[in-house]
Amino acid sequence: MGYDTKNIRNVVLLGHPGSGKTTLAECMLFEAGEISRRGSSTEGNTVSDYTNIEKERGNSIFASLMHASWKDSKINIVDTPGYDDFVGEVICSLKVADTGIMLLNARSGVEVGTELIWEYIERFSTPALFVVNQLDHEKADFESTLEQARERFGNKVLPVQYPLNAGDGFNTIVDALRMTLYVFSEDGGKPEKKQIPPEEMDRAMEMHNALVEAAAENDEGLMEKFFDAGTLSEEELTEGLRIAIANQEIFPVFCCAAESNMGSGRIMGFVNDVCPSPADRPPASLADGSELVCSVDGDTTIFIYKTISEPRVGNVSYFKVYSGVLQGGDELENASNSQTERFSQLFLANGKDRSSIDEVRAGDLGVTLKLKDSHTNQSLNTKGNGRQIEPMHFPESRIRVAIEPPGKAEMEKLMKSLHIIEEEDPTLQVEQSATLKQTLLHGQGQLHLDLIKYRIQKVNGIEMNFIRPRIAYRETITGVSNTSYRHKKQSGGSGQFAEVHMRVEPYHEDMPDPDGLTVRKREVEDLPWGGKLSFYWCIVGGSIDSKYANAIKKGILQRMEEGPLTGSPCQDIRVSVYDGKMHSVDSNDTAFMIAARMAIRDSFKEASPQILEPIYDVQILCDAEVMGDIMGDLQTRRAMIAGMDSVGHYQRISAKVPQSEMFQYSSTLRSLSQGRAKFTRKFSEFNAVPYDIQEKLMADYHEEEVEA
Repeated sequence: MGYDTKNIRNVVLLGHPGSGKTTLAECMLFEAGEISRRGSSTEGNTVSDYTNIEKERGNSIFASLMHASWKDSKINIVDTPGYDDFVGEVICSLKVADTGIMLLNARSGVEVGTELIWEYIERFSTPALFVVNQLDHEKADFESTLEQARERFGNKVLPVQYPLNAGDGFNTIVDALRMTLYVFSEDGGKPEKKQIPPEEMDRAMEMHNALVEAAAENDEGLMEKFFDAGTLSEEELTEGLRIAIANQEIFPVFCCAAESNMGSGRIMGFVNDVCPSPADRPPASLADGSELVCSVDGDTTIFIYKTISEPRVGNVSYFKVYSGVLQGGDELENASNSQTERFSQLFLANGKDRSSIDEVRAGDLGVTLKLKDSHTNQSLNTKGNGRQIEPMHFPESRIRVAIEPPGKAEMEKLMKSLHIIEEEDPTLQVEQSATLKQTLLHGQGQLHLDLIKYRIQKVNGIEMNFIRPRIAYRETITGVSNTSYRHKKQSGGSGQFAEVHMRVEPYHEDMPDPDGLTVRKREVEDLPWGGKLSFYWCIVGGSIDSKYANAIKKGILQRMEEGPLTGSPCQDIRVSVYDGKMHSVDSNDTAFMIAARMAIRDSFKEASPQILEPIYDVQILCDAEVMGDIMGDLQTRRAMIAGMDSVGHYQRISAKVPQSEMFQYSSTLRSLSQGRAKFTRKFSEFNAVPYDIQEKLMADYHEEEVEA
């Protein structure tokens, strides 16, 4: 029998790398009796970090689902990686969570990874609480960490607890909600409850009253009782806090030393007693703009938030039931492709371990195997109901590499393996670029792509090397040129003849008609690679029959697809065909295509040609002390600094950077900042390359053509 929706808690553990998420998950499972011994990341025996690469690296790379029974509730726990390279794992976990538990390292305070994850908490409107962890470290500073959290996240950050003796020998927590002192033994676990010392009573009462006021503010009835009695009962306080947390009106702060197993049980109790169930959360948004209330009543709707491929098992699908009850053997219809899937087996998960269950009820998370045509970000429903949960939206890639092509047979195996991983990981994009003649991988960072390479080599046995990707340059002109070209070929029988006269000039919107020419026909075409071709037919007197206009335009487009300077596509050009000659027998479409192709080539070189390069808007979030080094590095990359401002206690640098200068930037930034800076990038525009770089690009292309 599954748990009722009201008795389900879905929590996701979030935080900067090294904040202790996996260690806290072990404590939570241990305190709930799900495991008999706490594992360690350094020993590679934790429940959530169970893959070989996670054991080797000693940190989380994939989101991992676990669960624990606590009192009458089931608490689903999703442990997530801290590195921003794996932000997709955070997004898919937040999508199905009802509470975020943000861990802060008491040694380091609010780190840049915390800032970035918080943006997604705000995007999903996820209720959240903070856990200040590692209070047993000699450099732990609870007060500084709390102050930083308030500076960044506002006065809604309210401490529920504070440590009495942070640092070496830490073992005591003052709980201002329950007005109790918790004293832990050396081995941690369940604490001894004592009275708060008199010298701490004023501070504890001040914190307690702040919590009571926050709870009362969200309910008129509670506010009246608070004014009448000056306080609230434990039940009233719990209800008021539940409403406040669910509405993101407060973000409670707890204390923990997960490595010593101190404080996790109290966090579990708070999650169970106060944090919202799926039934307490707003209805889920659907793709058509409507909403779906989380209830066991009505048709079944599930959403697949994560897919992994396991050897000898195949696809493993992780899902949330948003409506109804899913039972083993049920058939649901995929809203994206109308395919029917049979759910032969349903499972509970604790990391890699799965146990069979009969049903999964609304609000709960479950696992199934071997769905044939259903993948991440897709919804499945009772047949005849096409509801689609609003899909997850993932950030644009920040890094790309090209794959050094192996042998043909290996390339086919490689592409098949890459597409399987791409199916699992929505933040990875595999592109076979016809323009660049390369296979490209787009990802979130060097670590992200290195993981893909590791998996391909270790799991699939295929060697894969990364090389520098080519740049998608564009070619255009800045001047005007009048050119003619005659194509004449005679080889017995009918030959080929065509002569074309054209004017070539830069194109821009609302430009006037060309001087001295009579325009018979105008066409402006959007080019597949971006930009435009404006084609004017200006023939007067029938020197070229208008039936050849399409052939001439086709020849121009063929040449523009592979420009004369670097072989890159051409854009934003106006071509006016104003004269020429034809032959009654030898002229045909092919002849005029060739003549037009050669004419545009010649005229292009005489019209002050210009190579354009892709420019990206780049934003970097970093500590003030490394800002100078990062700015210096940007200057070596031909960056234009657009601005600098503060975000919390971090500095944000905005710059425009050529794509050609961004290769391996992820690794460079990590090195410059010791891993304490993050960046995002987004395509902005094409700009002219400097003269010296243009000359080099043209010379390199000419050399390649000669060698070919």
